[in-house]
Amino acid sequence: MIVTELVAELKAILPETQVETEKQALHPLGNSGKVAVYPQSEEEVSKILQYANTNGKKIAIIGGGTKRGFGGLVECADILLSLANYSGIVEHAVADMVVTVKSGTPFQQLQDYLAEYNQKVALDPAWPQYATVGGVIAANESGPKRLGYGSARDSVIGLRTVYPDGTVIRSGGKVVKNVAGYDMNKLFIGSMGTLGILSEVTIKLRPLPKYESLVLLSFQEGNIEKIRSFAVQFLDSMMEPVCLELLNPSLSERLVGRRAYTLAIGFEDVESAVHYQEEFVKRIQPSDTAITILAQQEAQSFWSSFYTICPNGAAAHYDESANIEAAVKIGVVNLDVMKVIRESELLQDVCHVNIEAHGGLGHGLCQVYIRGAAESVIAAIERLQAMAAQLRGYAIVKHLPFALRRNINVWGEKPSYFFLLEGIKTKIDPNRILNDQRFVGGDLT
Repeated sequence: MIVTELVAELKAILPETQVETEKQALHPLGNSGKVAVYPQSEEEVSKILQYANTNGKKIAIIGGGTKRGFGGLVECADILLSLANYSGIVEHAVADMVVTVKSGTPFQQLQDYLAEYNQKVALDPAWPQYATVGGVIAANESGPKRLGYGSARDSVIGLRTVYPDGTVIRSGGKVVKNVAGYDMNKLFIGSMGTLGILSEVTIKLRPLPKYESLVLLSFQEGNIEKIRSFAVQFLDSMMEPVCLELLNPSLSERLVGRRAYTLAIGFEDVESAVHYQEEFVKRIQPSDTAITILAQQEAQSFWSSFYTICPNGAAAHYDESANIEAAVKIGVVNLDVMKVIRESELLQDVCHVNIEAHGGLGHGLCQVYIRGAAESVIAAIERLQAMAAQLRGYAIVKHLPFALRRNINVWGEKPSYFFLLEGIKTKIDPNRILNDQRFVGGDLT
């Protein structure tokens, strides 16, 4: 079917203003579509899926676009379904500290709304002004504060999901204690939009902290064992940080102004409790370390800068002669994070790339951002994947141009439970219309 015919058929489903020929059908990050549609209701989402399922059309899903370079071996699907116009608060139970929101709502927009009620969603994704709630949940994204608050799977208590055949299902509920039997929410959280389109998300909230601070502890000598010793002592204490994030020297220089391995230790509580924990850090502070404490607005300003350091798929405009950007997420045993961060620093000289990296010494997740020539970037990614395997962890590529994703296994080797993923995909989406070839194993077949 030619594009004009596809446009005509979609305009029979949606108003003309919500259908257009996609201007970036050959976007450098792929995951695009010949025709873009902009539904404004769950019913319209359902009708588009029914049409695609009946007529064998492939659909790529996009929210704010920040994760456009995350997985995907299809450069251009038939339809790019954008949730950009499907946003807003559905219900906010202030006293129950629960909010239900449409999936296309920008994350920062939601946080700004909740701040008026002294509440927040306890997640800290990258590029919050672009990232949508649905995208954050579909990718199970979290940041350094995962140590204190958990991941998307810990915050979501209910979902409305549109299946590939247009059926709308509800999982979970609108109160915190609602799960009896299987927690179906977890099936969709992190599934990268391959099982259904999230239409509404119900999230439990937390109060805004009375006070927050960020302790930046820089290890001038770069002694990894000294960092390990401090981390073990701190983690064995009664302190309750929301993050314990190790920055490599390159990233520390950018954010802190010191080229040294730096620990970012975040505290959020009443002011007296925060100051008590700051004093504890000072008491066990190793010699030959430099310490800086950022409080309130200064800490918030640091995090605002921090959440924009990774590649942004929503603003990616590549020049073939320019450096390639890549992002790799690595999961290891928590204290092995130091080995990953150390190795990423060494890879800069070995592979001739620029690397900024950070990792949580409490939760074991690392983020490595690589910039350089295509061949050098691929070489660095392969070394990181090999190291993760040696540490019995995993490494997945969260951002990479489409042309390079075809030449590297961005999800790593298929896990032993892959047959379960394959069976679920086949059952729910037998025609494979949703985000085809976007998740583990490439095409999940």
